[in-house]
Amino acid sequence: MNDYEQKKQARIDRFRNRADKARNQSDALSMQSWNMIRAIPMGQPIHGAADRRYREKADNKMRQSIAASEKAAYYEAKAEAAEQNTAISSDDPEAIAKLTEKLDGLKKAQEFMKAINAHYRKHGTCHGMEGLSEEQAEELDQDVKNGPSWVNVPFPTYSLSLNNKEIHRVQDRITKLTEAKELGYTGWVFEGGRVEANGDKNRLQIFFDEIPSEEVRKELKSRGFHWARSEGAWQRQLTDNAIYAASRIKAIQPTDGTDPVKIQPKRKKQSGPTK
Repeated sequence: MNDYEQKKQARIDRFRNRADKARNQSDALSMQSWNMIRAIPMGQPIHGAADRRYREKADNKMRQSIAASEKAAYYEAKAEAAEQNTAISSDDPEAIAKLTEKLDGLKKAQEFMKAINAHYRKHGTCHGMEGLSEEQAEELDQDVKNGPSWVNVPFPTYSLSLNNKEIHRVQDRITKLTEAKELGYTGWVFEGGRVEANGDKNRLQIFFDEIPSEEVRKELKSRGFHWARSEGAWQRQLTDNAIYAASRIKAIQPTDGTDPVKIQPKRKKQSGPTK
């Protein structure tokens, strides 16, 4: 498990711990409320201000119990969402490898769908198609039979088109991540801190010697930077846009007066078609 995956699991664990804490709090408050209510004789009317305050206190405890229960459900949902999220983040140091594996799967799926369509056109059924079980073949046959009249193959054009778009999207992400990694962005020093281009974590990180002013913090947030306690830095994903955003923040300008954008390595120009 790499550093990114460890942080993801730690986030899930935090959500679950918060859910457990809120659930225990809800149970305790609920029990306190019921114990107070049971102490009141059935049908007894309110006797004076002290009795009214006692009943209000029992009612408030039940309200707090319900609120804590809702809080527990919220954190449980957050934990489940984080656990089920299979999206490949650019922050993951293994993102390129994972995306390459995903791309390979998408390409194989594209070719397999085309092969199934070709088999169906030739035989009028998916049965006998290598790589398909009898159940899968029958299900695809039924999809064509029960589908719209204009669908005459198991995987119509729009299915292939959507998968092809995903192939190009993943290819584009791999290209951009690879380019950013090979480019090697450059950090700089400013009065009261430094900016680091952390290629391993794919983050542009800003380290201050002292806590920045509220005004600077607001500007950092407006420029897309977020405080990462685990890193002790303000950071955002390492991209050209991140470099440009940082270059617009007056408080972190290089001490030597250079433009942060201009000190970055130049990208290789794409060669056009030869005439």
